[in-house]
Amino acid sequence: MIPIRERIRNGLSTLVPRSLPGQYTSEAAVLMPIFEREGQPHFLLTRRTEAVQTHKGQISFPGGMREGNETLERTALRETFEEVGIEESGIQILGRFHDYLSVTDSRVSPFAGFIPGPFSPRPHVAEVAEVLYVPFHIFLDLSRLRIERWNRKGREVDVYFFSYGPHEIWGLTARIIRDFLHELGFD
Repeated sequence: MIPIRERIRNGLSTLVPRSLPGQYTSEAAVLMPIFEREGQPHFLLTRRTEAVQTHKGQISFPGGMREGNETLERTALRETFEEVGIEESGIQILGRFHDYLSVTDSRVSPFAGFIPGPFSPRPHVAEVAEVLYVPFHIFLDLSRLRIERWNRKGREVDVYFFSYGPHEIWGLTARIIRDFLHELGFD
């Protein structure tokens, strides 16, 4: 069996990430932190506080807006450190996934990052209300999935919702996860 880190790295190495030239007003990046616990792959997600400017209370990957001329990969790593206190040196970037357009018209570029060793997140209390460790299998269980059709700027789009305990993981985060697991053949 191929270790999860190598499986993801190999899958992303042959992927041609979809880009969105000219369709966005700003650029953002997120890190998809992946780690193993009890032999199972997990995503690290955060529940945003009610004090943040956008997406209050929603569950998301660590990430944010690009600053100056930094690379999008650097943006993802910087934001991860700022939000959950995980040092760049503790994360191995496995590759870039497809770009997405957020509801705020930002181009969002996700990067898969593997955390190989033990870690202790230190959430930024103004931004992060809770850190969640969600096993991949949660997103592969179709009984946890709900899809709604929403009108977004005159276009009908599917919006994904996954239930996880008392939480609902939805919107762009849910779409990225669903696409990522499908594209890399986990489903």
